[in-house]
Amino acid sequence: MFDVGFSEMVVIAIVALIVIGPERLPAVARTVGTLLGRIRRYTSDVKAEVNRELQLEEVRKMQRDLAEQAQKLEKGVRTEIDVVTAVASDADQVLSVDNSIHSPPK
Repeated sequence: MFDVGFSEMVVIAIVALIVIGPERLPAVARTVGTLLGRIRRYTSDVKAEVNRELQLEEVRKMQRDLAEQAQKLEKGVRTEIDVVTAVASDADQVLSVDNSIHSPPK
């Protein structure tokens, strides 16, 4: 998080000891440690939430893509069914005309 070396930490500790005093330094250090832990947990939770939202958005995009592909496939199948139906109708008409021509009179 921060680029703080050992020597800088020693300087910070000495300044804290002088400013805060040796009596209150352990309590302040505990409080700072607790606050840092909370901040880390909070940032971790935020990162996890962002990752979940990104994954959810990816799933939604995949769902939209699949729906579009399904619609295209359905449209293609309907077109083919219409063509087959038209051919079958034409064949029925040809057969009925052919049967009426070749059938013996009653």
